[in-house]
Amino acid sequence: MSTKETRRGLVLAQVAAGELPLTVAARQLVVSYRQAKRLYQQYKAQGRLGVRHGNVGRRSNRAVPASEQAAVVDLVRVHYGGLAARGPGQRFGPTLAAEHLWLEHGRLVPVPTLRRWMLAAGLWSRQRRARAPHVRRARRPAFGELLQLDGSFHDWFEGRGPRPCLMSLIDDATGTVLSHFGAQETTWAAAGLLRAWVEQYGVPRALYVDAKTVYVREATSQERAAGVAPHTQFGRMCAALGIEVIVARSPEAKGRIERNHGTNQDRLIKQMRLQGIASLEAANAYLVATYLPAHNARFAVAPAVAADAHLPVPRGQRLDEVFCLETVRQLGNDWVVRYQNQGLQVTPTRAAQRHAAPGRRVVVRERATGELTVLVRSPAGREHMLAWTPVAVRRGGRPFVPPPAPPPVPAPVEPAGYTRAGKPLSAAQVAARARWAQQTTTALHRRDGLRRWTEEQRIARAAAAAP
Repeated sequence: MSTKETRRGLVLAQVAAGELPLTVAARQLVVSYRQAKRLYQQYKAQGRLGVRHGNVGRRSNRAVPASEQAAVVDLVRVHYGGLAARGPGQRFGPTLAAEHLWLEHGRLVPVPTLRRWMLAAGLWSRQRRARAPHVRRARRPAFGELLQLDGSFHDWFEGRGPRPCLMSLIDDATGTVLSHFGAQETTWAAAGLLRAWVEQYGVPRALYVDAKTVYVREATSQERAAGVAPHTQFGRMCAALGIEVIVARSPEAKGRIERNHGTNQDRLIKQMRLQGIASLEAANAYLVATYLPAHNARFAVAPAVAADAHLPVPRGQRLDEVFCLETVRQLGNDWVVRYQNQGLQVTPTRAAQRHAAPGRRVVVRERATGELTVLVRSPAGREHMLAWTPVAVRRGGRPFVPPPAPPPVPAPVEPAGYTRAGKPLSAAQVAARARWAQQTTTALHRRDGLRRWTEEQRIARAAAAAP
């Protein structure tokens, strides 16, 4: 019996024992008094089975005949049951079996009905394919073995200032965090944060980053043909220090730093609100002096291995020469290197002529301060600095001379005051023709101006592309 029928039996048992009036029982059963009397009569005649619905155990009037059900089940067993000897995946599912029954045997059976019949006959089961359970990745055992790097864009100042990006590094083994506010998630922002970590703790073994173009990029056709691994500027910095860059393919893969973003978006925002911080400079000073020491003391854990996995900076390398932008350029016949629309005149000293020559490829390094350095690498890998002075960049092509402006085209005007049929114009018609003449003149001037501007842009692009 159902729960409702069981409850009715208990209430009617109290009525039969004289413990409960029938009027009160009707209210408890949420039925009318007449219905309560009928239920009580059935209870006295049949006992607890008298409260059970009369259709229980009866075959539905819309049920498919047993002979047809048996015929369909036999068809499924013979044609679509599969062979157990061939392994799993041989049996047809209810949906596919219903389609074949209709297409090949002309029997239209609803899928839910066929599923019940196949379950009863043992031709189908509700078991799903077993999926490999997701196992959380364990922390790296040693401090400095793996760092996770990511940026978080958020309204950190709650409208009091700009919307910066909080760049964060978190150690996978201990949860130690180092953060810095920047305008965007750029190469300089990531490089500055990594350099601060290296100066404070040492060189980590690996970095876990997402697939942004700041960190990784696809190889070009020339690199694929030569078998050269593609590097971004940030990737080149990591390679110079021996840091492995691991790319995460999903946000869940670097969940530790994602959860750290959530913690900062709750705690850091409120604490900066109390301090009244509304600028990047003040926020970075607060991070270093107050927030990060308290955060690491609160959330950092002890590593599984006491040994520190950080490495020292490779011997002979300076961080200023590592954390910079490197661009390969060609030395011109006049010993001028073009870089970022400016000319770098290399001084052709005897030492420079010994290591470089016109047509030789040189490397231009740009530091975060904007300082530029020009150097040439020998086949053995040694670097030789080249002295240079800024010069004006010579642009090819003739100077641009704007074409003369065409004479204004007079607007067509009808004979004043008369139509073509010789009838006089009304005041409204005269005003409408004047407006039309003004609009036509304005459109012609705009067309001529657009043509002149297009020609100027074409000549400027040609001048910029000239060597």
